Amino acid sequence: MRVRGPFLMASVLSLSVSGTALAAKCPQAQAIYADRDGVYELAFEPVGSEAAVVSHLFKIRLAKGDLILNGHIMPGDEVVRSNGMIMHNCPTGDVTGEEIAACTVWEGVIYPLGADGEIGEAVPAADAEAAERLLLAGFGPALRYSNAWEEKKLTTVPWDVLAYKECAQ
Repeated sequence: MRVRGPFLMASVLSLSVSGTALAAKCPQAQAIYADRDGVYELAFEPVGSEAAVVSHLFKIRLAKGDLILNGHIMPGDEVVRSNGMIMHNCPTGDVTGEEIAACTVWEGVIYPLGADGEIGEAVPAADAEAAERLLLAGFGPALRYSNAWEEKKLTTVPWDVLAYKECAQ
């Protein structure tokens, strides 16, 4: 059977709309994203305390391997932005700024991207609908030149755009 243009286009649009519908039903705190090659996943987690300075917590995992990077988002003070940090093997407890800098893999603004490619101001609130995609500009190169790259003998650099994959249960 031969598939014709309009039928194929309707099928593609249907799949796109159903993916959008899935993200719309998932709260940001449970959203899981993947890079374009399916090598890395970014999974949001609920924040434990309402009084925390951190608005979101997440982990980045290597799909096949044992790399786990810890991340968090803090809202901007004067400008509405989602300031993110991704760290690897940071010490806990009373640590210095030098120790935090040494274990920081990436730091920057995390931008939500809509299905239409529109760049949003900030990652949605934990209980709001999950963003379709996230942009972590420069994350791939930052990981490539981090201690985690050498330590875990990584070979694939993640793309800076992560797409919604699924909702954690």
